[in-house]
Amino acid sequence: MSVQTTLKRKINLKGIGLHAGAKVTCVIHPAPANHGIVFLRSDLTNQPRIRADISKVVRTDMSTTLGAGGAVVATVEHLLAALIGMGVDNALIEINGPEVPIMDGSSKEFADAIDDAGVRELAVSRKALQLRRKVAVRAGDKYIVAEPAKKLTIKGSISFGHKVIGEQVYRFSSGGDFQKELASARTFGFLREVEYLHKKGLALGGSLDNAVVLDEARVLNPDGLRYKNEFVRHKVLDALGDFALIGMGIQASIEVHKSGHELHTGFIRKVLEDPSNYQIVELGKAATATSDVEEDDLDSLLAAAY
Repeated sequence: MSVQTTLKRKINLKGIGLHAGAKVTCVIHPAPANHGIVFLRSDLTNQPRIRADISKVVRTDMSTTLGAGGAVVATVEHLLAALIGMGVDNALIEINGPEVPIMDGSSKEFADAIDDAGVRELAVSRKALQLRRKVAVRAGDKYIVAEPAKKLTIKGSISFGHKVIGEQVYRFSSGGDFQKELASARTFGFLREVEYLHKKGLALGGSLDNAVVLDEARVLNPDGLRYKNEFVRHKVLDALGDFALIGMGIQASIEVHKSGHELHTGFIRKVLEDPSNYQIVELGKAATATSDVEEDDLDSLLAAAY
Protein backbone atom coordinates (compact mmCIF):
# COMPACT_ATOMS: atom_id res chain seq x y z
CA MET A 1 0.00 0.00 0.00
CA SER A 2 1.36 3.41 -0.95
CA VAL A 3 -0.73 5.60 1.37
CA GLN A 4 -0.83 5.89 5.14
CA THR A 5 -3.57 4.23 7.15
CA THR A 6 -5.35 4.25 10.48
CA LEU A 7 -8.20 2.32 12.11
CA LYS A 8 -11.81 2.79 11.06
CA ARG A 9 -12.89 2.84 14.70
CA LYS A 10 -11.39 2.53 18.17
CA ILE A 11 -10.57 -0.82 19.75
CA ASN A 12 -11.09 -1.74 23.43
CA LEU A 13 -8.96 -4.49 24.96
CA LYS A 14 -8.46 -5.75 28.51
CA GLY A 15 -5.88 -8.11 29.97
CA ILE A 16 -3.07 -8.39 32.48
CA GLY A 17 0.50 -7.19 32.38
CA LEU A 18 3.05 -9.95 32.04
CA HIS A 19 5.43 -8.79 34.75
CA ALA A 20 3.28 -7.05 37.38
CA GLY A 21 0.28 -9.28 36.80
CA ALA A 22 -2.05 -6.29 37.17
CA LYS A 23 -5.21 -5.73 35.13
CA VAL A 24 -4.84 -3.19 32.34
CA THR A 25 -7.16 -1.62 29.78
CA CYS A 26 -5.90 -0.66 26.34
CA VAL A 27 -7.89 1.52 23.94
CA ILE A 28 -6.47 1.94 20.44
CA HIS A 29 -7.79 5.08 18.75
CA PRO A 30 -7.65 6.10 15.09
CA ALA A 31 -5.14 8.88 14.46
CA PRO A 32 -4.40 11.29 11.60
CA ALA A 33 -1.69 10.95 8.98
CA ASN A 34 1.90 11.53 10.13
CA HIS A 35 0.86 10.96 13.76
CA GLY A 36 2.61 7.62 13.93
CA ILE A 37 2.08 5.19 16.81
CA VAL A 38 1.94 6.88 20.21
CA PHE A 39 1.15 5.54 23.69
CA LEU A 40 -0.81 7.63 26.22
CA ARG A 41 -0.65 6.77 29.93
CA SER A 42 -4.21 7.68 30.95
CA ASP A 43 -3.65 6.61 34.57
CA LEU A 44 -1.08 9.34 35.21
CA THR A 45 -2.06 12.90 36.13
CA ASN A 46 -0.40 14.60 33.17
CA GLN A 47 -1.33 11.77 30.78
CA PRO A 48 2.09 11.70 29.11
CA ARG A 49 2.46 10.50 25.53
CA ILE A 50 5.31 8.22 24.50
CA ARG A 51 6.10 7.79 20.83
CA ALA A 52 6.91 4.32 19.54
CA ASP A 53 10.39 5.36 18.47
CA ILE A 54 13.90 4.00 18.99
CA SER A 55 14.83 7.18 20.88
CA LYS A 56 12.26 6.27 23.56
CA VAL A 57 13.62 2.78 24.35
CA VAL A 58 14.68 2.62 28.00
CA ARG A 59 14.90 -1.16 28.65
CA THR A 60 15.22 -4.30 26.57
CA ASP A 61 15.45 -7.05 29.20
CA MET A 62 12.65 -9.60 28.75
CA SER A 63 10.63 -7.13 26.65
CA THR A 64 10.91 -3.74 24.96
CA THR A 65 10.08 -0.83 27.25
CA LEU A 66 9.53 2.76 26.10
CA GLY A 67 9.78 5.78 28.36
CA ALA A 68 9.54 9.56 28.45
CA GLY A 69 9.41 12.05 31.32
CA GLY A 70 9.53 9.31 33.94
CA ALA A 71 6.58 7.39 32.44
CA VAL A 72 7.08 3.97 30.84
CA VAL A 73 5.15 1.45 28.76
CA ALA A 74 6.56 -2.09 28.72
CA THR A 75 6.05 -5.13 26.49
CA VAL A 76 5.13 -3.08 23.44
CA GLU A 77 6.50 -5.46 20.81
CA HIS A 78 3.49 -7.75 20.26
CA LEU A 79 1.07 -4.85 19.80
CA LEU A 80 3.49 -3.01 17.52
CA ALA A 81 3.93 -6.17 15.45
CA ALA A 82 0.15 -6.46 15.10
CA LEU A 83 -0.21 -2.85 13.97
CA ILE A 84 2.61 -3.13 11.44
CA GLY A 85 1.61 -6.62 10.32
CA MET A 86 -1.99 -5.49 9.75
CA GLY A 87 -0.87 -2.36 7.90
CA VAL A 88 -1.70 0.36 10.45
CA ASP A 89 0.60 3.40 10.39
CA ASN A 90 -1.15 5.78 12.77
CA ALA A 91 -2.76 5.09 16.15
CA LEU A 92 -3.02 6.52 19.64
CA ILE A 93 -2.83 3.75 22.24
CA GLU A 94 -4.43 4.77 25.53
CA ILE A 95 -3.31 2.53 28.37
CA ASN A 96 -4.02 2.76 32.11
CA GLY A 97 -0.86 1.09 33.37
CA PRO A 98 2.85 0.58 32.71
CA GLU A 99 2.47 -2.58 30.60
CA VAL A 100 0.66 -3.50 27.41
CA PRO A 101 -1.59 -6.48 28.24
CA ILE A 102 0.11 -9.75 27.36
CA MET A 103 -3.19 -11.27 26.08
CA ASP A 104 -2.38 -14.84 24.97
CA GLY A 105 1.36 -14.18 24.58
CA SER A 106 1.14 -13.53 20.85
CA SER A 107 -0.24 -10.83 18.55
CA LYS A 108 -3.37 -12.80 17.70
CA GLU A 109 -5.93 -10.91 19.81
CA PHE A 110 -4.52 -7.55 18.73
CA ALA A 111 -4.54 -8.56 15.06
CA ASP A 112 -8.05 -10.00 15.25
CA ALA A 113 -9.32 -6.79 16.86
CA ILE A 114 -7.67 -4.68 14.15
CA ASP A 115 -9.19 -6.90 11.48
CA ASP A 116 -12.62 -6.50 13.08
CA ALA A 117 -12.29 -2.70 13.36
CA GLY A 118 -11.01 -2.31 9.82
CA VAL A 119 -8.22 -0.21 8.34
CA ARG A 120 -8.82 3.08 6.56
CA GLU A 121 -6.60 4.82 4.02
CA LEU A 122 -5.49 8.40 4.64
CA ALA A 123 -4.80 11.11 2.07
CA VAL A 124 -1.03 11.20 2.63
CA SER A 125 1.69 9.12 1.01
CA ARG A 126 3.47 6.48 3.05
CA LYS A 127 7.22 6.69 3.53
CA ALA A 128 9.75 3.93 4.08
CA LEU A 129 13.36 3.59 5.10
CA GLN A 130 15.16 1.92 2.22
CA LEU A 131 18.45 0.27 3.14
CA ARG A 132 21.27 1.25 0.78
CA ARG A 133 24.06 -1.09 1.94
CA LYS A 134 24.73 -4.06 4.17
CA VAL A 135 24.45 -3.45 7.92
CA ALA A 136 25.30 -6.04 10.58
CA VAL A 137 25.42 -6.26 14.37
CA ARG A 138 26.70 -9.15 16.47
CA ALA A 139 26.81 -10.16 20.14
CA GLY A 140 28.61 -13.47 20.66
CA ASP A 141 26.82 -16.08 18.58
CA LYS A 142 23.81 -13.81 18.06
CA TYR A 143 23.62 -11.60 15.00
CA ILE A 144 21.50 -9.52 12.64
CA VAL A 145 22.55 -9.00 9.03
CA ALA A 146 20.52 -6.79 6.67
CA GLU A 147 20.94 -6.09 2.98
CA PRO A 148 19.09 -3.81 0.53
CA ALA A 149 15.83 -5.16 -0.88
CA LYS A 150 12.61 -3.86 -2.42
CA LYS A 151 10.47 -5.04 0.51
CA LEU A 152 10.88 -6.22 4.09
CA THR A 153 11.82 -9.85 4.59
CA ILE A 154 12.80 -11.25 7.99
CA LYS A 155 14.51 -14.62 8.13
CA GLY A 156 14.72 -15.88 11.70
CA SER A 157 16.78 -18.79 13.00
CA ILE A 158 17.25 -20.24 16.49
CA SER A 159 19.12 -23.12 18.07
CA PHE A 160 18.22 -24.61 21.45
CA GLY A 161 19.55 -27.71 23.15
CA HIS A 162 16.00 -28.92 23.77
CA LYS A 163 14.51 -31.76 21.76
CA VAL A 164 11.20 -29.97 21.20
CA ILE A 165 12.89 -26.86 19.77
CA GLY A 166 16.28 -27.77 18.30
CA GLU A 167 17.18 -25.72 15.24
CA GLN A 168 14.41 -23.81 13.47
CA VAL A 169 14.32 -21.39 10.54
CA TYR A 170 11.39 -19.29 9.33
CA ARG A 171 11.00 -16.47 6.81
CA PHE A 172 8.27 -13.82 6.73
CA SER A 173 7.84 -11.17 4.04
CA SER A 174 5.76 -8.01 3.99
CA GLY A 175 2.65 -8.70 1.99
CA GLY A 176 2.33 -12.13 3.56
CA ASP A 177 -0.70 -13.18 5.59
CA PHE A 178 0.32 -11.86 9.01
CA GLN A 179 -2.77 -13.19 10.79
CA LYS A 180 -2.31 -16.70 9.42
CA GLU A 181 1.47 -17.01 9.39
CA LEU A 182 2.77 -15.07 12.36
CA ALA A 183 0.22 -13.43 14.67
CA SER A 184 -0.60 -16.55 16.71
CA ALA A 185 3.00 -17.47 17.60
CA ARG A 186 3.31 -17.18 21.39
CA THR A 187 6.19 -16.19 23.59
CA PHE A 188 7.89 -19.14 25.24
CA GLY A 189 10.00 -20.01 28.23
CA PHE A 190 11.23 -22.84 30.39
CA LEU A 191 9.56 -23.91 33.64
CA ARG A 192 12.78 -23.48 35.62
CA GLU A 193 13.06 -19.89 34.38
CA VAL A 194 9.43 -19.09 35.17
CA GLU A 195 9.81 -20.36 38.72
CA TYR A 196 12.99 -18.31 39.17
CA LEU A 197 11.33 -15.15 37.83
CA HIS A 198 8.31 -15.59 40.10
CA LYS A 199 10.60 -15.77 43.12
CA LYS A 200 12.16 -12.50 41.98
CA GLY A 201 8.74 -10.87 41.67
CA LEU A 202 8.87 -10.91 37.85
CA ALA A 203 6.58 -12.42 35.20
CA LEU A 204 3.80 -12.53 37.81
CA GLY A 205 1.18 -12.52 35.06
CA GLY A 206 2.81 -15.36 33.16
CA SER A 207 0.96 -18.65 32.84
CA LEU A 208 0.09 -21.39 30.38
CA ASP A 209 -2.65 -19.05 29.16
CA ASN A 210 -0.15 -16.57 27.73
CA ALA A 211 3.05 -18.46 26.99
CA VAL A 212 4.38 -21.76 25.73
CA VAL A 213 6.13 -23.33 28.72
CA LEU A 214 8.52 -26.26 28.49
CA ASP A 215 10.04 -28.50 31.13
CA GLU A 216 13.18 -30.51 30.41
CA ALA A 217 11.42 -32.79 27.94
CA ARG A 218 8.09 -31.48 26.68
CA VAL A 219 5.61 -28.65 26.14
CA LEU A 220 3.40 -28.29 29.22
CA ASN A 221 0.50 -26.49 27.52
CA PRO A 222 -2.43 -28.96 27.25
CA ASP A 223 -3.22 -27.90 23.67
CA GLY A 224 0.39 -28.14 22.50
CA LEU A 225 1.84 -25.89 19.82
CA ARG A 226 0.01 -23.75 17.27
CA TYR A 227 2.77 -24.22 14.69
CA LYS A 228 5.43 -26.91 14.60
CA ASN A 229 8.02 -24.10 14.51
CA GLU A 230 6.12 -21.71 16.77
CA PHE A 231 9.30 -20.81 18.65
CA VAL A 232 11.16 -19.27 15.73
CA ARG A 233 7.97 -17.68 14.39
CA HIS A 234 7.63 -15.83 17.68
CA LYS A 235 11.22 -14.63 17.40
CA VAL A 236 10.37 -13.19 13.98
CA LEU A 237 7.21 -11.64 15.46
CA ASP A 238 9.29 -9.91 18.14
CA ALA A 239 11.72 -8.62 15.52
CA LEU A 240 8.88 -7.22 13.40
CA GLY A 241 7.47 -5.41 16.43
CA ASP A 242 10.82 -3.97 17.46
CA PHE A 243 11.63 -2.84 13.91
CA ALA A 244 8.44 -0.73 14.05
CA LEU A 245 10.46 1.60 16.30
CA ILE A 246 12.11 2.98 13.16
CA GLY A 247 8.88 4.95 12.82
CA MET A 248 8.13 3.83 9.27
CA GLY A 249 8.37 0.73 7.15
CA ILE A 250 11.78 -0.65 6.27
CA GLN A 251 12.78 -2.10 2.90
CA ALA A 252 15.51 -4.66 3.55
CA SER A 253 16.24 -8.36 3.66
CA ILE A 254 17.06 -9.05 7.31
CA GLU A 255 18.43 -12.21 8.88
CA VAL A 256 18.08 -12.49 12.66
CA HIS A 257 19.86 -15.34 14.44
CA LYS A 258 19.19 -16.05 18.13
CA SER A 259 18.39 -12.37 18.51
CA GLY A 260 16.37 -10.53 21.14
CA HIS A 261 15.15 -7.05 21.97
CA GLU A 262 18.59 -5.68 22.82
CA LEU A 263 20.05 -6.77 19.50
CA HIS A 264 16.98 -5.60 17.56
CA THR A 265 17.21 -2.09 18.98
CA GLY A 266 20.99 -2.08 18.60
CA PHE A 267 20.52 -2.91 14.92
CA ILE A 268 18.10 -0.01 14.44
CA ARG A 269 20.56 2.39 16.07
CA LYS A 270 23.36 1.05 13.87
CA VAL A 271 21.32 1.71 10.74
CA LEU A 272 20.28 5.21 11.78
CA GLU A 273 23.66 6.39 13.08
CA ASP A 274 25.02 6.71 9.54
CA PRO A 275 22.74 8.46 7.00
CA SER A 276 24.65 6.81 4.15
CA ASN A 277 23.15 3.47 5.28
CA TYR A 278 19.69 4.39 4.06
CA GLN A 279 17.38 6.76 2.24
CA ILE A 280 13.81 7.75 2.96
CA VAL A 281 11.51 7.07 0.02
CA GLU A 282 7.94 8.12 -0.69
CA LEU A 283 5.94 5.10 -1.75
CA GLY A 284 3.21 6.82 -3.70
CA LYS A 285 0.97 9.77 -4.20
CA ALA A 286 -2.29 9.93 -2.32
CA ALA A 287 -4.38 12.15 -4.59
CA THR A 288 -7.26 9.68 -4.76
CA ALA A 289 -7.12 8.53 -1.13
CA THR A 290 -9.91 9.65 1.17
CA SER A 291 -10.19 10.08 4.90
CA ASP A 292 -12.39 11.82 7.45
CA VAL A 293 -9.55 12.07 9.99
CA GLU A 294 -7.79 15.40 9.57
CA GLU A 295 -4.23 16.28 10.57
CA ASP A 296 -5.25 18.59 13.40
CA ASP A 297 -8.37 16.75 14.50
CA LEU A 298 -6.95 14.25 17.01
CA ASP A 299 -8.07 16.04 20.18
CA SER A 300 -11.65 16.43 18.97
CA LEU A 301 -11.59 12.82 17.80
CA LEU A 302 -10.60 11.64 21.27
CA ALA A 303 -13.11 13.93 22.97
CA ALA A 304 -15.86 12.38 20.89
CA ALA A 305 -14.74 8.91 21.91
CA TYR A 306 -15.74 9.42 25.56
